Amino acid sequence: MHAPDPLGDSPAGDRADASETSAQEPEGVGLDDEPRLSVAAVARRLGVAPATLRTWDRRYGLGPSDHTSGRHRRYGPDDIARLEQMQRALLRGASPMEAARYARTVAAPPPQRRSDGSSPERAEVEEGPLLLSGVLDGADDELALAGTNTGGRGLKLSGAGPRTRGLGRAALALDSWSVQQLLIESMDGDGVVRTWQEMLQPVLRAVSERRQRSGTGVEVLQLLNDCASTALRSVIAQAPKPENPRPVVLAPVPGENQELELVALAAALAANRIGHRLFGAALPREGLAAAVKRSAPAAVVLWADQPYYAAPRVLDDIPITRQRARAFVAGAGWSAEALPGHVELLGSLETAVSRVSATVLG
Repeated sequence: MHAPDPLGDSPAGDRADASETSAQEPEGVGLDDEPRLSVAAVARRLGVAPATLRTWDRRYGLGPSDHTSGRHRRYGPDDIARLEQMQRALLRGASPMEAARYARTVAAPPPQRRSDGSSPERAEVEEGPLLLSGVLDGADDELALAGTNTGGRGLKLSGAGPRTRGLGRAALALDSWSVQQLLIESMDGDGVVRTWQEMLQPVLRAVSERRQRSGTGVEVLQLLNDCASTALRSVIAQAPKPENPRPVVLAPVPGENQELELVALAAALAANRIGHRLFGAALPREGLAAAVKRSAPAAVVLWADQPYYAAPRVLDDIPITRQRARAFVAGAGWSAEALPGHVELLGSLETAVSRVSATVLG
């Protein structure tokens, strides 16, 4: 059984007709000499299933403007522009019907021509206001993202809000611009911690589970991590001047490659006017020791996601006590029982922000 497309609402039955969407279809040129793309080519460009494009054509009239019966569908530049508007609205969390109305209003498509002179079927796409807010409430949004049977293709995001579902769609479509914009908009409105807890972390978890379930999608996870890091670092770059005289040193333990949650902590601290020195995973042990010595920090947070790297002896190699810095560790790799008494294990991102802020500001 086929899963519904993560960006569309096409039923499984729509996938039976694959003759016109074969990957071997040659590209074409319309009568007006504008380059035209096949269904398969447009589907690849948008990151959706070919059946979704047929559904958008049949239900909402968002198909090729000069399609005639008996010929393969060919999409021109104006047609593709409307589809991109449709996809952009879906990524913002709009329902398919709302997204179609937005696409048709914004792109102002030419009238569609069919061989029998009839108009395409439309699911009551009335004229209405434009999609101004970027997110519309759509309780009937038909998504594979929250479906119970995704066949390994969709993301399991049951109960997620429109922005979270939009982030999942953008990640699956490898739409890095939309991923970053959705995260930046959310952090501007709701803050870093809430965005991490309610939006980014659920999608990261769902993408990881999808990869484990299907064995595919490493590129989705990588793009999501990279885009999230970029968005979080934009918060750091635009943060107000810090209030603490002595900074916080944030670094993964040597050998640890996972650092996204540490970047989220840095962004949340920066938004709270807590100055820090954030170091990436490439910093060797001697570099970490030198950074602590030169920064004279008020606190040090060492991140470890893998237990293999979370060795308490790492703490002995850096001059935390000599600098009279408060020592914290964070990440799933640490075991509280194995830590020295002067080292505190931080839990959630929210707890970490609260504890570190209280430590450096008194």
